[in-house]
Amino acid sequence: MYQVNNIFIGLGSNLSDPIQQVLMAMEALQAIPEIAVVQKSSLYASPPMGPQDQPDYINAVVELSSDLSAHALLDCLQAIEQQQGRVRLRHWGERTLDLDILVFGEHEINDERLVIPHPGIIERAFVLYPLAEIAPDLIIPQFGHIVPLVQNCSRSGLNKINLDLI
Repeated sequence: MYQVNNIFIGLGSNLSDPIQQVLMAMEALQAIPEIAVVQKSSLYASPPMGPQDQPDYINAVVELSSDLSAHALLDCLQAIEQQQGRVRLRHWGERTLDLDILVFGEHEINDERLVIPHPGIIERAFVLYPLAEIAPDLIIPQFGHIVPLVQNCSRSGLNKINLDLI
């Protein structure tokens, strides 16, 4: 196996102390021997993308380096979600934790389990803004440089969280 750099994971939560859920997921990623956490974005609060009868989300992006395959990484992410009590109640509904592979190096994957780059990446402020914060030079396969993508994506109620004030 070979090392893949520039792996970006989106994290989101809106249940059971969402800030703590996201921070615990970051720690869980760091604890996996085959994964190196390179950097973490700030936390952001955002309105729900799906049904509006749910709490706002806390979102972040982390950059990883790993020798895991994309599918093995997906298995790790889903295990972390399960450990933190993820239950899938409805599409785009509330959740304790959602972990998505956004970018996996320069790889493009489209199979029954995984689509990379993540299909909604360029329309979601809660993904693009934290991603641009930690990777302002990123070129996303299929979509191009992140700067114009962010410039064309409204913040849509996205707010950076100052953890010092909490």
